[in-house]
Amino acid sequence: MPSGIGGIINTGHDRPYRFSFYSNALSATIHARSISELPAEGQSFEDLFNGDHSKNGNGNSLVGSGGDFEGNTWWLDVQCPTDEEMKMLSKVFSIHPLTTEDIQMEETREKIELFRNYYLVCFRSFDQDPYSPTHLEPLNMYIIVFREGTLSFHYRPTPHPQNVRRRITQLKDYISVTSDWISYALIDDITDAFGPLIQSIEYEVDSIDELVLILKDTEQSDMLRRIGTCRKKVMGLLRLMGNKADVVKGLAKRCNENWRVAPTSDIVRYITQDHLITMTQNLNHYEKILSRSHSNYLAQISIEMTDANNQINDVLSKLTALGTVLIPMNLVTGLWGMNVHVPGQGVDGYAWFVSIIAGLVAFAVIGGYSTYKFMVRRP
Repeated sequence: MPSGIGGIINTGHDRPYRFSFYSNALSATIHARSISELPAEGQSFEDLFNGDHSKNGNGNSLVGSGGDFEGNTWWLDVQCPTDEEMKMLSKVFSIHPLTTEDIQMEETREKIELFRNYYLVCFRSFDQDPYSPTHLEPLNMYIIVFREGTLSFHYRPTPHPQNVRRRITQLKDYISVTSDWISYALIDDITDAFGPLIQSIEYEVDSIDELVLILKDTEQSDMLRRIGTCRKKVMGLLRLMGNKADVVKGLAKRCNENWRVAPTSDIVRYITQDHLITMTQNLNHYEKILSRSHSNYLAQISIEMTDANNQINDVLSKLTALGTVLIPMNLVTGLWGMNVHVPGQGVDGYAWFVSIIAGLVAFAVIGGYSTYKFMVRRP
């Protein structure tokens, strides 16, 4: 147990609460801006972590008069730890340098590692950008589990620790809150956070799959954008889900091995990877549906473009047929606009003029009828 944590100076009351300390022996969680604010007045860090919370800073009793602290479990949650704080905590709790390095470097690989006096769980959550529904920023949670307590670290505000503490308050009369259970509860809360996103994606995928082939031309303008946005969400969640099932599987496997620091066998009944596997399979299924919808959309666009091209070709063929009839007539009639001798120029009367006009009309009728019959019979 830590016996001499110190050296962290409080720099002011305007700083956010970065430290949260829970203990079975406390009636409420302690929130502090610096680690030096955690113990009450006249209380040492050894008393704080050992469960001796007989008085708070106001002199009021925090625990029952029985004073039985057997089975005490503590949990220290740290947000944005500094290098000095990590160095101090690593020294006090005998944390391996590799673990300290992973936390300080914000290791993104999800994993479980066993050490001499604790095991480390790296698990990723997400921080959703309210201004971009498709942007999910990974949020790394590092959980160090000792037999007597738990340390958790993260570098951005997250609701998971508060959710777990609320869950402990609701269930503490029915379960034994151990360090293993706290680590399980954090993993479970992170996993449950993906549920609403996957549910919303399911609704969107079903809508796209039903509408992609029945929308009218005027209603299809944003379909490609909807498909692309939904696929981006799915790929982002698949990236975050990543190795979660393997981590949970490894955690359950360690429960059945003879490791002194491994999770106890009691936690096995809580740990299940079926939920994670199901969510990952659902996301892969949604990606296949969106890929098919994308292909169907592009195929429908291609069909519509083919129909439009056929209509254009039909109009052009009619214009070509009309030109075939009119151009020869224009060539003959154009002779009257030229300074050349034309048939019947020196003959009195309109016989030549009427004959030429009748010939042109006959040519137009015969040419138009022939063109019409040719286009009707065309396959």
